[in-house]
Amino acid sequence: MTPFRTLSPVPALLAALCFVLPVAAQKNEKEFVPQSGQAGKDVIWVPTPDEVVEKMLDLAQVQAGDRTIDLGSGDGKIVIASAKRGAKAKGIEYNPDMVTLSKRLAQQAKVDVELVQGDIFVSDFSNNDVVTLFLLPHLNVKLRPTLLAMKPGTRVVSHAFNMEDWEPDETANVSGRDVHFWRVPANIEGTWRFRVGNNEGPVIRIRQQFQKIEGEATWGTRASPLAEASVKGARVQFAINDPWGNLHRFEGYADHRGPIVGVAAPFTGGGAQRLFVGTRQ
Repeated sequence: MTPFRTLSPVPALLAALCFVLPVAAQKNEKEFVPQSGQAGKDVIWVPTPDEVVEKMLDLAQVQAGDRTIDLGSGDGKIVIASAKRGAKAKGIEYNPDMVTLSKRLAQQAKVDVELVQGDIFVSDFSNNDVVTLFLLPHLNVKLRPTLLAMKPGTRVVSHAFNMEDWEPDETANVSGRDVHFWRVPANIEGTWRFRVGNNEGPVIRIRQQFQKIEGEATWGTRASPLAEASVKGARVQFAINDPWGNLHRFEGYADHRGPIVGVAAPFTGGGAQRLFVGTRQ
């Protein structure tokens, strides 16, 4: 008679644990649910309503091929919405749990996005066309030098909060929430010497505060203030008097370092347009 032997429960228990632990870990990861008002590195997290997200992207004119970056991307809602418009969308978020959540939501939405864990104040996002924000005012101001150094015309849009004395180009209100929009202006402050066609043109001294400019021009023996002066992204325009008192409109383009290049034309009288180049002195 074969003696009865009790089988050890240890192998069976180990096998069960090998199955249960990964499933439990996966379950816990999926069960992370952010709470509105939860503390973050610099801000508390509050979700952005869908209609505000869409208005942000509308103001920034997000379209297919744009490179968009959401700073403090949270649950990835803005990144996902950008990708649905055909943008090459990326988000930077400090909280790794939120990054994991946003990746899962992006996968569920079936969009191809880049969602990374990182610090927005040390990350390089200088090559993007659109920057979206939902940060506190002092953090917007802390980011402001970085934003202003981006290429002229970069579109910046913020939910709720402004940039202090850098006034928005446009503000909209959606469901009681403000959305602010800016275009990064070319930095053109300084003294410029212009050639108009093949001739020496004016010397212009420009003072600038963000997208607002003013200054004076000396053309030959005539001095006059800039009129109708503005800088909108990379586009620069102003009007000045030539040495004979005729008003000319200058319209051109600039970056932060290079020349201003464009076309000058008499304001009245139907004179010919001439190419101009302005060089910073």
